[in-house]
Amino acid sequence: MLVLNLACETGHSFEGWFASSTDFESQQQRGLLSCPLCNSANVRRMPSAPRLNLSHASTPPTPSTPPSRPTASVSSVSATPARPSSSADGEAVPAIAIELQKQVMQAVRTLIAKTEDVGDRFADEARRIHYGEAKERGIRGHATPDEARELADEGIDIVALPVPDALKDPLQ
Repeated sequence: MLVLNLACETGHSFEGWFASSTDFESQQQRGLLSCPLCNSANVRRMPSAPRLNLSHASTPPTPSTPPSRPTASVSSVSATPARPSSSADGEAVPAIAIELQKQVMQAVRTLIAKTEDVGDRFADEARRIHYGEAKERGIRGHATPDEARELADEGIDIVALPVPDALKDPLQ
């Protein structure tokens, strides 16, 4: 697992977790990377120190070890700003922006932990729930723009939320 410090053109700093540097480059070239706060697709790699992903280690965390990530994902995006915490023009990032970034990322983690990923079946499953053919529950997945319009025409409310790939359920 490769952890990279990333930043968008507006100066939001965040971490991205990738299988390899080739994976990062591929996602960047295909336009799959975006800022989790402003959704800007202009994301660049920032200098970062090497980090090892030892989540598979069997030793229990000590009090000095930060709490582990939610078990719903093997990798995650950290709300910790890249160091130094400065914007693209070199100005310091206000503490409130860093705190808001942490809160947004925690909200996304909570949403992922409390919803079922139905993948490309999202539109069909949303209809089944809406019409009482399936148990009511929180779901997430993918819908094409046409499917989203059709759901809206049927009175089925959905919310588009760009979720970084690193936060998605790896079991799907």
